[in-house]
Amino acid sequence: MNRYLLLSLGLVLAATGTASHARTTDAQRTLMRTAIGDAERGQVDAGTRAALRDHPLYGWLEYSSLRRTIDTLGTSQAQDFLKRYQGQAVAETFRATWLAALARRQDWPTLLANYTTSTDPGLRCAVLNARHATGKADAQWTSEAQALWRSAGKSLPDACDPVFAVLASRGGLSPALRWERIEAAADAQQPGVMRAAARGLPAAELAQANDYAAFVDTPDARALSWPKTERSRRIATDGLEKLAKADPDAAEQQLPQYIRALELTPAQQGRVRYQIALWTVASYLPDSARRLAAVPESAYDERLHEWRTREAMARGDWPAALAAIRKMPASQRNDSRWRWFEGRLLEKTGKSAEANALYRAAASEATFHGFLAADTLKQPYALCPWNPGDSATAKAAVARDPALLRAIELFKIDRTLWAAREWADALSRFDDSQRRLAVEVASDNGWFDRAVFALKGPQELRLYTLRFPLHHDDAIRREAARNALDPAWIAAEIRAESIFNPNARSPANAMGLMQVLPATGASVAKSIGLSGYGGAASLYDPDTNIAIGSAYLRQLMDKYDGLPYVTIAAYNAGPTPTARWQSQRPDFDPDFWIETISYKETREYVARVLAFSVIYDWRLNGNALGVSDRMRGKVEGSRKAFTCPQ
Repeated sequence: MNRYLLLSLGLVLAATGTASHARTTDAQRTLMRTAIGDAERGQVDAGTRAALRDHPLYGWLEYSSLRRTIDTLGTSQAQDFLKRYQGQAVAETFRATWLAALARRQDWPTLLANYTTSTDPGLRCAVLNARHATGKADAQWTSEAQALWRSAGKSLPDACDPVFAVLASRGGLSPALRWERIEAAADAQQPGVMRAAARGLPAAELAQANDYAAFVDTPDARALSWPKTERSRRIATDGLEKLAKADPDAAEQQLPQYIRALELTPAQQGRVRYQIALWTVASYLPDSARRLAAVPESAYDERLHEWRTREAMARGDWPAALAAIRKMPASQRNDSRWRWFEGRLLEKTGKSAEANALYRAAASEATFHGFLAADTLKQPYALCPWNPGDSATAKAAVARDPALLRAIELFKIDRTLWAAREWADALSRFDDSQRRLAVEVASDNGWFDRAVFALKGPQELRLYTLRFPLHHDDAIRREAARNALDPAWIAAEIRAESIFNPNARSPANAMGLMQVLPATGASVAKSIGLSGYGGAASLYDPDTNIAIGSAYLRQLMDKYDGLPYVTIAAYNAGPTPTARWQSQRPDFDPDFWIETISYKETREYVARVLAFSVIYDWRLNGNALGVSDRMRGKVEGSRKAFTCPQ
């Protein structure tokens, strides 16, 4: 470890006093980040630990070291850690890790002495094993084990197997209880769990249970001879629903014979027809309209109401689409999206005079469809920012909260899972005002996604400066000018992709602010002659990422005839599905084209980015290019003012 860095850090700590309430420096963060990584590899340096002893994250450094030797850790050392960090997130994180190790060691007395209530089924089963092993398997033990057995139709951790074996040996797993779990597993479409739960049934019942499991796995004509019981009907319905997701044609073909043989109820038939229709219409297959019509109205939910509307839109059957919207429940129909489309469909069916009231209602909301409605009415955009007027004193008090301090420090060294635990611990003690101030403190420290995940309710959603941060402004403007793009659009893409976290990484390995895949990054960097590009790691550099992401947007814009709404779809979903959507509906108006995108994620992403672009334009300029012009690639359209309707 760099001795100069250690000396400098010691001087900093000495100068700042109690480090849990002091600002940490970049040097301290670098040292702590390195020290935690070293501890996880078993390379703890005594000098480093001594220098960091007063650091607010010292508990997490200790945890990193203890976790490495958790299977041999002494009880006194573990209990000392829990005592010193009692009430902190690091203590409970350590406790769960240590208790799991005690269970592996079968150190049952120590496990019981240190267990606190948990929702983790693995730990709950470990405690039941411990109580049984120490002679404490009383009536309460039986009741708790049976509750776990009933708790889910899905597989439970291996630690539960011995619990259920003991429960069965003591007569605590009656056939009725076994059937209860078998039925729950069938509902969850888990045939393996069904078979496991059936072991121990009388021979005749075991054979029937295994036959049920085989049907849920792969429907079989033997089910036609099942007893005409409610259980048979329930499990046949479960199996047919599972089949419908994989092969709606086969499910539709087989359904009538099971209706006759087992006398499926109308509700059960509706459940199967629902899945047949859903997995047909999601790809706009030819039988979509017919299969949707076969689903009884009682089986419709919001999801299928939307798909029925989209299916009619995709065929250009405007009367059918209008009728589908009008069958939605009021809570769904009154959303700005469906108010907008009801108005649009009224216009397309020759009833323009009825549309304006719907547009006025939609235009009161700061959403993509609300902005479209305002454009149609030629009125300003509705935006009502909220300023709660909190005092600086109250914010400073929240900022001093030790758990919040630790959360922010953990975020800054890219320990986001631990940061989220400290954040949750802090918020568990905050009232609404303090929670909102904590979001401000997090945003002040570059942790912008807290404003997305922790703000709630209509009023807090009006905290636009928190929910729509502006960062890396120079790079955004530079690359926007270089690629002839609107800077508000680039900012909107960053907000949608990473919420301005330069270290973001997706499960698909998209990286950085604009979530660029390494292969795309290398290709674009080469095509634009980006000097100094050093491979995938370069994508975590904000300037590099914005340069590559913006250039990629420009390339897509050129490919898709300068149409931002198609470009945004391709940026999210890729070129292959975008080409399919273009070929399926080549002449559709942009709003209908967006709404009929078959991928939910992309459909919502396009609308979200377009709406975000308007809000960022407002943040940058005080007014905005109209979304109707923006989505078509017009850059010289009229600018829209913003107003807060009374």
